[in-house]
Amino acid sequence: MFNILVPLAVQTPTGTPNPSDSSPIDFSNPFEIIVFVIAPILLVIFYLYYRKKKKNDRE
Repeated sequence: MFNILVPLAVQTPTGTPNPSDSSPIDFSNPFEIIVFVIAPILLVIFYLYYRKKKKNDRE
């Protein structure tokens, strides 16, 4: 039964984005620089600041 259901679950519907359809990041587009470079860096910085602040509040 499991062998029959796995191929059905793995099929990708037509019209949906696939990993093979993606293109590399275009660094000439400012939106992609902000979303894929600056935003993750800021999220990590704010998370580390939040953890440090939370740890200092407990002490």
